[in-house]
Amino acid sequence: MMLMADPHSCKSTLRMDGAEIDDLLKTRVQQSHSSTLLSTFSEIVKGPRSLRQLWRGTTPSVIRTGLGSALYFSILDGLRHHVARSNLPPVAVVVEALKRREEHPSSSVPKSSNLANLTSGAIARVSAGFIMTPVTVIKVRYESSLYSYKSIMNAASSISSTEGIRGFFSGFGATALRDAPYAGLYVLFYEQSKSRLSKLQKPSFVEEVSTANSDMSGGVAAAVNFGSGVVAACLAATITNPFDAMKTRMQLLPERYRTMVKAGPRMVREGGLASLFDGLGLRIGRKAISSALTWTLYEELVRRAGIRWQNKDSES
Repeated sequence: MMLMADPHSCKSTLRMDGAEIDDLLKTRVQQSHSSTLLSTFSEIVKGPRSLRQLWRGTTPSVIRTGLGSALYFSILDGLRHHVARSNLPPVAVVVEALKRREEHPSSSVPKSSNLANLTSGAIARVSAGFIMTPVTVIKVRYESSLYSYKSIMNAASSISSTEGIRGFFSGFGATALRDAPYAGLYVLFYEQSKSRLSKLQKPSFVEEVSTANSDMSGGVAAAVNFGSGVVAACLAATITNPFDAMKTRMQLLPERYRTMVKAGPRMVREGGLASLFDGLGLRIGRKAISSALTWTLYEELVRRAGIRWQNKDSES
């Protein structure tokens, strides 16, 4: 069953409040190692139009999150179903589905190996990230205090006139090296966490027989999936944060940090190894909630679609 899940618009709406402030503060902290979260927040609050400044960049953020998530899950879903079908003959698909219900009762998505999870997550994220890079560049610069763009269109026009098309893809190398391992590790850690947490809620044989379409209640399954999402986001975000810090510098100051090979060493010289982990706390806070929420919605949509599909098959 091929499902184009769409938890993305829900996530976009939810991100428009606290998450956008978190994103803006992370950009400001990463633009200079000398900036701290407290000093950055105080500077914004004490400045003119403080409330409006805290939500600066909301429009491109919503576009990037909504459209980017839609692209990511569509590509990921297609890859996982393709891998599941190409590796298994028709009869084995049914057997594998039964095994998955036993091992991961909180999930209805295709079961894949660790390598397949790592690879499919990385390919899906980089593909979606490349398409959304122009929006990301505009968003980062619009959030930064280094630029005084009056509008989103003004930002796009300025980048186009001064840097050309290449300017809209500034920092894509670092973005890919951040997103590929992050997404791959996220899917890997997510599936592993889900497997372990699901075993803590192992239903009895009688309960399995009585719950025809699901091994685990919707509420418990959602809790398992959300918890797994938080754990996966924390681990993946910590490992890949240096690439995120380099990406921000390259997108804000492309003349000074032209390539990732030059950006990394220069950041270490100027601010030490700690500069590669600027904004880590803010990134974990944002990723843990947004990624866990998105994946929980994705799993629930897949589960409900699966139940509806099974019911239609039984009726026919």
